[in-house]
Order: sequence, then structure tokens, then C-alpha cells
Amino acid sequence: MTGPGLTALVVDDERPALSELAWLLDQDERVAEVIAASSGTQALTVLEGRDVDVIFSDISMPGLDGMALARVVAKFSTQPQIVFVTAHDQHAVDAFALDATDYVMKPVRQDRLREAVRKVLTRCEEPGGTETDAQDETIPVELGGVTRFITRRQIRYAQAQGDYARLHTENGSHLVRIPLSTLEEQWGEHGFVRIHRSTLVALPHVSEVRMDHGRCSVVVGTTELQVSRRHTKALRDLVLRRQGRP
Repeated sequence: MTGPGLTALVVDDERPALSELAWLLDQDERVAEVIAASSGTQALTVLEGRDVDVIFSDISMPGLDGMALARVVAKFSTQPQIVFVTAHDQHAVDAFALDATDYVMKPVRQDRLREAVRKVLTRCEEPGGTETDAQDETIPVELGGVTRFITRRQIRYAQAQGDYARLHTENGSHLVRIPLSTLEEQWGEHGFVRIHRSTLVALPHVSEVRMDHGRCSVVVGTTELQVSRRHTKALRDLVLRRQGRP
């Protein structure tokens, strides 16, 4: 963060929408400063002169639109977070590919905007790790016909369902069209390990490793997951090593 509160840059070519979003953010005590820009080009001019923590940007704008602006910002050595604010939901997958922190639909509700600010702050405050780890990874999921985002760190475990995977978080589960083998390959370096042919678990969320008559299981939250015999020794060694035990 650039200071004790967030510095936010708001970008929208429609003056009423720009003013309303800037006003709503200014009411949030966690936001120290709000800067307004009426185009993607003007936003880049602002960014040339100073750092900001987050950009709240419309997508459909003449000239340099929100997606193009995000692609330019992605090349910065110090990258502000991106929150898209739009009336259209068809850009959600593209927003995911650009590692957007959130995707807020218009008309913007104050409580929804406050949730977006919370997500921005969560990313800002994540300790340690590389830049990629600090930014985490966002995954778009469908819920009641609405595309929402969850982060990789929220996922406790994943289970195979054919060519799909079901991602389990504290608050529920989401089915995504990604094979479990692909998740294992992509997320292995982030603490996800195979404990069964159909289950991938996030080691940071494992609270217990249980052994009972040679059978192994792990506890994640309130859920107990069975570990196959094939994966038992490797899993137990990994968990104990992460806990600093011999």
C-alpha cells in the first residue's frame, strides 16, 4: 500500500458513473484518496506521475478500454490491483485471465463495493512470498447464473468429477471445467498435493493427520479426507515437515 489507506484510481468515460463511483469509494474509511480519470489514456497519464494501490475501471470505453488498460498495467514493475466495474458480465473470463481482484456489476451497490475494497486489502496485506504468490490466483466460478471470483488460497481441497474438478472452500463448493491433473501440475508449488487419485488437498489447510490401523486420513476444516495407501507416506512426511517436526 502507498499509505495508511488505499489510493484508488477510478476510470469511466461516463461522467455520472465516474462521479458516483468516486463518491462511494470516498465514503469508505479504508480508502484514503480517490483519483478520477475519464478515459484509459488519462488514467495512464495519472499513473506516470504517481503510484496507486488499485484501479476501479469500466470496461467499455472509447479508445483505450478497461481490458487494454489492464494489459498495459500488467507490464508495470509495481502493479496496482484491478477491479473491473461494468454493466456487462461477458468479460468475466477475460478479467480472470488478467488476474483481476474483483468484478463488480453496475449499478454498483455500496455493500458490494465495500466487499471489493476488502478483497483489495486482503491482497495488500498478505505476508511474504513472491510477487506471484502475493497476488494469488483468481478463479471464475458460476453461482446462480452469476460469475464470481474465488482465490486459490481459499480452496481447501479439490475433487475430480470426470473432466471437471469440484473446488471446496470454507463457504461451499464450485464445479469448474479443469481436470484435477491440471490443477495438480499448476498448483503443486503452492502447497497442493495429491492424497488420492480423485483428491487434491491444500497443505496449509490441513489441521490433522490421523492414522488408524494403518489407514491415513487428513482433516481440513471439519472434513476428514481419506488418503490412499499409495500416497500415505509422502503426504505424512510433507505435513510434518511443514509443521517443523522431524
